Amino acid sequence: MSFLSYQHFPIYSVMALFLGAFLIVLFGKSKFLRNLIAFLATAIALGCMIMLIKPVMLNREIICYWMGNRAMAGGYAIGIAMEVDQVSLFFGLLISTAVFVACVYSLQYMEHDDNKPQYYTLFLMLAGGVMGLVLSGDLFNMFIMVEILTFAAVALTAFRNKAFGALEAAFKYLVVGCMGSTCILAGTIMLYAQAHTLNFAQLSSIISGDINPSTLVAFALLYIGFSTKAFIVPFHPLAADAHGAAPASISVLISGVLTKSGVYAILRLTYFLFQTMQLGSIQFMLVFVGSVSMFVCVTMALAQHDFKRLLAFHSISQIGYVLTAIGLGTGLGLSAGLYHAMNHTMFKGLLFLAAGAVHFRTGTTDLRKLGGLGKKMPWTCALFLVGAASISGIPPFNGFASKWMIYQATYQKAVESGNIGFLLATIVALITSVLTLASFVKVTQSVFFGQIRPEHEDVKEVPAGMIIGMSLFAAICVVTGLFPRLVTDFLTGPAANAALNPANYISSMLAGAPVYKTYEVFAGAGVWSPVNWLLLLMIALLGVTIVAVLSKYDQVSESKEGELVDSKFALFFGGEKTEYSQVGGEDLFWGFKQNWRHYFSFMHELHSGVVNDYALWAVVALALAIVFLQIAL
Repeated sequence: MSFLSYQHFPIYSVMALFLGAFLIVLFGKSKFLRNLIAFLATAIALGCMIMLIKPVMLNREIICYWMGNRAMAGGYAIGIAMEVDQVSLFFGLLISTAVFVACVYSLQYMEHDDNKPQYYTLFLMLAGGVMGLVLSGDLFNMFIMVEILTFAAVALTAFRNKAFGALEAAFKYLVVGCMGSTCILAGTIMLYAQAHTLNFAQLSSIISGDINPSTLVAFALLYIGFSTKAFIVPFHPLAADAHGAAPASISVLISGVLTKSGVYAILRLTYFLFQTMQLGSIQFMLVFVGSVSMFVCVTMALAQHDFKRLLAFHSISQIGYVLTAIGLGTGLGLSAGLYHAMNHTMFKGLLFLAAGAVHFRTGTTDLRKLGGLGKKMPWTCALFLVGAASISGIPPFNGFASKWMIYQATYQKAVESGNIGFLLATIVALITSVLTLASFVKVTQSVFFGQIRPEHEDVKEVPAGMIIGMSLFAAICVVTGLFPRLVTDFLTGPAANAALNPANYISSMLAGAPVYKTYEVFAGAGVWSPVNWLLLLMIALLGVTIVAVLSKYDQVSESKEGELVDSKFALFFGGEKTEYSQVGGEDLFWGFKQNWRHYFSFMHELHSGVVNDYALWAVVALALAIVFLQIAL
């Protein structure tokens, strides 16, 4: 096999990142060499993934790369293997793209920080760990990569250790992250004791038809373990703490890369390893958790005052969309979920980089201390608006196309199954999208519009390197929104079909005959249909009506003459001088928060911020998962 053969590209992509981290330890004191090594490492990883699109995505080839010698035992090959199919490559492309853009952004963004060699070393270690996880075909090797990425993420969360809450956030993630890693290790040990192999395909061929109580416990352990990496409910507070404390470029990796490793692993568990997605109970579990994550996290975002914490809760809300779509178990649902996973990486990466740009120039991410920056930072403002429109599902940006497909997929599943629960998931998704838009109206008003504060009069635009990083994400948001068919034909469609054909993956790894069936993965013909837009508007209005009915609106008392008792409730402002009548972010949607004050009070008490409580949540979630799987399966 030639040294330049594409068969070697998976291992090259992982080696480039880890080797880059090692070389920066040796030569990182030189700014030029440090930046060059980091740039080349991330560029090589991205290039290797792009070069695999034709053989893997289009030609349906599955690459099996064995590292070192392999021995035969019990009819199975024993050794560490990288097994790359369309699903692995899809996530590899997302990861390598986000890592490359974050690296370009970091070259100037991190210039004001100390310990830059340590930063880039940990940066590449985190990237290498996630890349190794999604390209690995060995369950224990996935655990090793989880350990690497977890400790790199913890260290990067605490990198700016003088920032408020950085060490606390790192400690929380260390505790709960290690609990998740322990669950993964325990589940791996239980499966090895049963099957005597750690290869993913070999494990699947043995245990997929033998779901016994021991296997179900292993399933629950692995599911909870990887859920801590995706930060889905009830692990969402960890994401808010980590994003709030870490540098913006690391927030991109945590949001766009680390969460995808958890989603990828859950997909592998349910579709490939245990092959349980045809069961209604598993579909219910994923759709329910995804829907809860969507709604809870978007409402938590509305109550935030910190720019990055707000984005962090939105990040997990969008992961809820992905998990819901994947949980449908249909080709359209899978394609929609993967499409939104890709879009989430791009628009959320853009939003975190914009937040980093604001902090870079103003030194704060407190929404109450910002305002009017659009005049001083026009490029950052324009690029932020692209990301805000994308995450809110506004056409023609990418978030609209993928959300539209999710609405279609959940509605279609409800019709085909006759289960109203999937229709409720559609309504939850629509309500979440409306609240997302409302939240970003608040952010835009608080940060970029209105009257600029005196202390920010001298603020100027960020350096060109940071603008380039944000522009790369923005360009992808526009292109993938305008041409959804290209995305589904060349990326999400092949990946979705691969996930629905686990027998093909297993037979390819075991040198058997390929088995392949094509499923419907695109229903985007209606993306630009006015009739469908009208139907969507009607469903959205239904969702808003439900929210309104559930809210207990406080009536404004009137005097006998019909005048309002308190003039502040008048329809229009009056009496103030114009220059002091600016509407701040805290003034927007105060009525909604007032009407839902009992809900927000409950959520405030529930999210205590105490690590013991979050650890308890992990234990309770594991117990519930075990009980549910034992009963349902």
